[in-house]
Amino acid sequence: MKTYRVAILGCRGRGTAAARAYYQHPRTELVALCDLIPERLETLGDELGVAARYDDLDRMIAAEAPDIVAIPTGTEFHYELALRVLEYGIHIDIEKPICTTLAEADEVLAKAAAHNVQVAVHHQGRSGGAHQAVRAAIDAGKIGALRYMQGSGKGYYAGYGLMNIGTHMLNSMLGVAGPVRSVQAQALTDGRPISPADVLPSPSGMGTIAGEHVTTALNFASGITATLLQHRFATMDSTAYMLEIYGSEGRLYWKSGSPWLLPEPHFAPGKSEWQQLAPVVPDHYDPEGPAAVEDYQFADEYVQALDEGRAHECSGHEGRHVLEILMGIFESGAYGRRVELPQQDRDHPLLRWRAEAGLGALEPMPRPYAEWLAAEDRRLGRG
Repeated sequence: MKTYRVAILGCRGRGTAAARAYYQHPRTELVALCDLIPERLETLGDELGVAARYDDLDRMIAAEAPDIVAIPTGTEFHYELALRVLEYGIHIDIEKPICTTLAEADEVLAKAAAHNVQVAVHHQGRSGGAHQAVRAAIDAGKIGALRYMQGSGKGYYAGYGLMNIGTHMLNSMLGVAGPVRSVQAQALTDGRPISPADVLPSPSGMGTIAGEHVTTALNFASGITATLLQHRFATMDSTAYMLEIYGSEGRLYWKSGSPWLLPEPHFAPGKSEWQQLAPVVPDHYDPEGPAAVEDYQFADEYVQALDEGRAHECSGHEGRHVLEILMGIFESGAYGRRVELPQQDRDHPLLRWRAEAGLGALEPMPRPYAEWLAAEDRRLGRG
C-alpha cells in the first residue's frame, strides 16, 4: 500500500498540528517543512526529526516531490499559495476557510480539476471521532427523523467568529444534513443593524467582515432547518461552541471530543438524562503519540480518499460551499433579504454593499484579535 509523502508549508500552530498528524500516521511520511522564520523550522523539525527544511516552496517541491502539501497559513495567503502548489499537480490540505472570496475559491478548485488532484479543507472536527459517533447514532435511528439543528460559536466578534470557528460548525452541519439551499441573517453592531461603515478588515487576515452579533436561519436542501448563533461575548467561552441536533425521537449534542445522546425529543429534568457516546476512533491511533486525534483522523480520511480515488469528506467543494454560506450570511445581513445558494455573483458582498454606498477603501485595522477588538471598541465610542 502506498505511503504518501507530505510537506508542510507554514510551521505555526496549525502547521505544527498538521505535521504531527502526518508524522504519526502509518501511511504518510513527513518529508519536509517550509517556513520563512528559521526558529519555527528548527523547533518543529527538531521535534519530529525532519531534516529537510526550506524557506522556498518551489525548491522544496522540486527536491522532495511530495504527494500532499499542507497549507496551514493565514487565510489571506491561501489563494496564492494554493495556486502555486497546484501548478505542480500535487494534492493540497488547506487550512479553513479555503479562501477569502468565492472568486478565489472557484479558481483554486478549477486549477485542481485541471491537474486532476484533490483539495481537502482542514475541518478536522467533521473527521473526528465525536462527529463520527453522532453520524453513527443518526444512521442507527437513535433520534428518529432529523428535523432541526442549532449551532453556537465561542463568543468572538461575530463576523470574525463566522470566518474562524463558524467554518467548522457549518461544515459539521453539512456532514449531518447536506447542502444549504438558502440563508437569512440578522447582523447587528452595537445593538443596531449593520451599516456599510461597519464593514471592516477581519482580524487574522480572514478577509472582510461585518457584524458584532449575527443570528442566521439556514434552510437545507434536505428540508432540515437550522439556526447558527455567532454573538460577541464579554469573554470568549469555548464551552459555548456546540451543535445540537433535534430528531423526532431524541437529540444529539456535539462538540470536539464529546458526543452525547438524549433518548427523548425534549429535555425535562428527572425524566431522562443525556448519555455520553464513545467517539469513533481508528484502532491504529496511539493517544500517546504527538498528534491530536481529530487531526490524525483528518489525515486518515485523506489517505483513504486517495487510496479510493475519491474526494475527502472535507473536500474543496465542501469548503467552498461553507464559504458560499458565509458570504450568503454577510449578504443577507447587509441587504436584509434571504439569499439563495449558490450565489451567481462571486465577489465579496460586503465590499459590493460598501461601494454601492459610495464609501472608499477600507481603513486598516490591527491583525491580532485583541488589538483589533480594542480598535473596534474605540470606533464605536466605547473608550
